Amino acid sequence: MCVACTHTIHRANHHFGWNRAFDPALVARPGETIHFECLDSSGGQLGPGSTLETLSALDFGKINPVTGPVYVEGAMPGDALKVTIRRFEPSGSGWTANIPGFGLLSDQFKDPALHMWTYDAATMVPALYGPGGRVPLKPFAGTIGVAPAEPGLHSIVPPRRVGGNLDIRDLTAGVTLYLPVEVEGALFSIGDTHAAQGDGEVCGTAIESQMNVEATIELVKDARLKSPRFTTTEPVTRHLDGAGYEVTTGIGPDLMTGAREAVSRMIDLLGDEHGMSAVDAYLLCSVCGDLRISEIVDAPNWVVSFYFPRIVFA
Repeated sequence: MCVACTHTIHRANHHFGWNRAFDPALVARPGETIHFECLDSSGGQLGPGSTLETLSALDFGKINPVTGPVYVEGAMPGDALKVTIRRFEPSGSGWTANIPGFGLLSDQFKDPALHMWTYDAATMVPALYGPGGRVPLKPFAGTIGVAPAEPGLHSIVPPRRVGGNLDIRDLTAGVTLYLPVEVEGALFSIGDTHAAQGDGEVCGTAIESQMNVEATIELVKDARLKSPRFTTTEPVTRHLDGAGYEVTTGIGPDLMTGAREAVSRMIDLLGDEHGMSAVDAYLLCSVCGDLRISEIVDAPNWVVSFYFPRIVFA
């Protein structure tokens, strides 16, 4: 229970996509703290006991529901919302899936795969993954944003200049996010909560996990932001850094090809060193490995690196 929260928005108040015409679930004043009851990215379609058959029956029209929207009094186009994420209330369960046709290596992994997770919601100790694997957890909200200026319904899937499905793993407790306002009231929403994700979310899913979120929403007048920005107050990889990394690379004139090669080589390495199947390694890479552009100035070839934290098998 949030004693500091001014309002609670129940998870029944969710929507799919972004639309400036949506009726607000709440009208809030700048500076108020709100308790958001969020759904996982499947909208509750996947959960404890789910199987490949459940995954195959997934209704993609109900993907990535977000709780809201919140109409913020005084917010006008050209302003920015200052959103400080206070706390997450994890559920203790989650899932990671390979969804055919989705993900960085969708041409290589054409069959559905599903891994169900359980974790201690109170202590958030690393979650078990197969024999010997332990994934450090760090809750965050994958989808967070405001309504765009263009009228009509806009898909929830791609990220936008006003936020949306950003999937930035560092948007966790203690972080302050600034979002450009394009419509009166801003119409802020949040959801798609994750227990862990690597930079890149390479298979297309993280540890998708239902959580509640507490956030304080303030207003910065006439900020004129072009896109979201955020501020962290502590190191962002401390939960992964303890035992170093294994790193593979992709080198060539195309960044996407380099990214695919770097991930593919890590999948091979995990198979060789830990006896993992390719699809299990792919899912694991998505929840805790990081894609990085290491070099983009030495034409004609660029370097993309994939960092896998050794602490998972330490």
